[in-house]
Amino acid sequence: MDWGSSWDFLWHFLIIFAWIAYLLVLFQILLDLFWRDRQTSGWVKAIWVFFLILFPWLTALIYLIARGRGMPEREREAAAVAKKETDTYIREVAGRSPSQEIADAKALLEDGAITQAEFETLKAKSLS
Repeated sequence: MDWGSSWDFLWHFLIIFAWIAYLLVLFQILLDLFWRDRQTSGWVKAIWVFFLILFPWLTALIYLIARGRGMPEREREAAAVAKKETDTYIREVAGRSPSQEIADAKALLEDGAITQAEFETLKAKSLS
């Protein structure tokens, strides 16, 4: 058994693991900077990105130490906003209640846009 090739395999495995770990941290930092953090100015964001490219591990570590505590809070806020937008969209798409449909038909009847027979048809349709 050639131990040199086994150690080479282990070394390559560790390098690949470190690279994937760095990419995960990098994406979390970039998401936090550009997607969730609305208070930091563009210049500060550009400086963070510059140093992330120049000194990747050190900058990622400094970012996590300096701003890591706020990352989950900003993520929770972003999730709450996304949930609110989703709920609003679902309510808009789901349609209106039968009482809203009847009230709209009644307003059309009072305006003279529809006849009494059309109103009764719309009313029956919304109640079914």
